[in-house]
Amino acid sequence: MKSVFIIIVTYNGMDWLPKCLTSIPDQYSVIVVDNNSTDNTVEYIEEHFPQINLFKENRNLGFGQANNKGISYAIKQGADYVYLLNQDAYLNSDTIPRLLKVHSNNKKFGILSPFHYKNSFTGLDDKFVMYMVKYGVHKSYIFDSNENQIKSVYEIPFVNAAGWLISKRTLSVIGGFDPIFFHYGEDRNYCQRAIYHGVKIGIVPSAKMIHDRENREEKKIIKYTEEYYEEYIRKIKIDFGDLNLTNFEKEFSKIISELRTSQFKAILKLNINKYKDSRYKLYLLNKYKEILSNSRSENSNVEKQHYL
Repeated sequence: MKSVFIIIVTYNGMDWLPKCLTSIPDQYSVIVVDNNSTDNTVEYIEEHFPQINLFKENRNLGFGQANNKGISYAIKQGADYVYLLNQDAYLNSDTIPRLLKVHSNNKKFGILSPFHYKNSFTGLDDKFVMYMVKYGVHKSYIFDSNENQIKSVYEIPFVNAAGWLISKRTLSVIGGFDPIFFHYGEDRNYCQRAIYHGVKIGIVPSAKMIHDRENREEKKIIKYTEEYYEEYIRKIKIDFGDLNLTNFEKEFSKIISELRTSQFKAILKLNINKYKDSRYKLYLLNKYKEILSNSRSENSNVEKQHYL
């Protein structure tokens, strides 16, 4: 029997956590890293699931670093696999066995995800479908479905980390999540690193999981606000932290040049907001260039388990 540790990062998760935890079959060891919740999350786990390995943080570590803590503990306990599970996601009783079976026949796939469904299996999760469409996987899947020849696994360059089975070997090559990401973007960066190191990512039709988020409203980002610049630098981290980008210096210089041109045009047109926007973005780029350069150097090295 392979040892699988399920890792859940929680933060004020009581809207989903009871259903999430009760969906996990008893045979799996569960690690919860709580990011200093202010609701009843910790008390609920301690009362109803005392067998869970619970790490109570005194600050919010973010998604990636909290998962790193859980992964490190699982490795020390002899895990052959870790399964990263969102607090708002629920397993079927056979989700993990189906993923393990697929991995046993497809060792090149270091990250496997079940198909993500809406609550009560009313259909596939909208963003999961978006990934399939964006990367063209939907065409192969629809064709195979019509021919009654659905494959056991479909390769995809990215699927969000709401439910990932990661093999021990993959962790030894890639390590954990890069701490330059606090929340959002860390899973995309991890997939980029996987591809760079020759590790395949796959989605498995026979394995199913609910991602309970269809009724959640996405916050609208208003231009020139703090959230606007957080999103901007997150995209910069994703784009320029990508090890598969071979001409980092050239592309980084190009975007700086474009912003300087934009800043100059804004001065000529007396567009104060545009001028301030370009100036602040230039500041952010100069601030993060060395950070991104160091991240790329670290993540391209396979001699150690990064961040774990």
